[in-house]
Amino acid sequence: MAHKISSLSKGYVVFLLPGVFAFLLLIVFPFLANIGLSFTKWSGIGKPIWIGLANYDKAMGDSSFWASFKNNLLLIVAMTIIPTIIGLFLATFLFDYIVDKFGQGVSSFFRAGFYLPQIIPLVVAAIVWRWIYQPNWGALNGLLKSLGLDSLTRAWLGDHSTAMYAVMGMMVWFQIGYPLVIFMAALQRVDPELYEAAALDGASWLQKFFYITIHLIRPEIYVVVLTTAIHALKIFAPIYAMTRGGPGKATIVASYFSYQNFFERSNVGYGATIATVLTIIIILLTTVFIIVQTRREQ
Repeated sequence: MAHKISSLSKGYVVFLLPGVFAFLLLIVFPFLANIGLSFTKWSGIGKPIWIGLANYDKAMGDSSFWASFKNNLLLIVAMTIIPTIIGLFLATFLFDYIVDKFGQGVSSFFRAGFYLPQIIPLVVAAIVWRWIYQPNWGALNGLLKSLGLDSLTRAWLGDHSTAMYAVMGMMVWFQIGYPLVIFMAALQRVDPELYEAAALDGASWLQKFFYITIHLIRPEIYVVVLTTAIHALKIFAPIYAMTRGGPGKATIVASYFSYQNFFERSNVGYGATIATVLTIIIILLTTVFIIVQTRREQ
């Protein structure tokens, strides 16, 4: 029997080879090459010059480097924390109330509406929101003026104090649909008898929400938090399309800062250093989430 299983596994290895080859070619080798470049000084032309840890030492004292990761943390708030909380409450509301009062069709309509931004290319959404934030004829300032709130109008993306929050607002709008759809799918596997038993014991809606819903869909919550946090750390398109990291360093993020050094400043070695640090952070974050989730499941 063992010999038969061994023979079958050897047969399946052939089908795994294309995927393994693609993974090595597109992920592993470029990542290793990027790490190698991070120890060099190179303009992209000629031969790289080995400088050891000089780029990493430079990064530790670079205010732009720290500002970029600080802004990534703000985007984690906008893309992970806020959408997860709002999506969880909206999913529960649609699943518990809208389906019960108005039927599955109405619930599906709202679910599709909330998810609609997710099917729009992110750079297109960013350009549309740049128009909304436009100081002279943008919809946001126009709405504020129509409400008599002229004092609140401003150049949202051109003001150092509001630019990052404007990008965050756009990303909250864009991101809500993703956790909403995941959580609504998760709620379908929760046994309704648990809610009925809790109701008989006098549990309120909030008590059922915190002690049953959240507890039972915890695996989906972990997936949403992890994937959106990684997305927030890698974010590039909205910054490129809306602000180019400005004004000043107000909206600079790690991926765009790396891009600037790679392609605009011809400082490939330093750009590779930023990309390497970002990749290591993502790997560590993923590892921690997987360990925590595995322990809780056990």
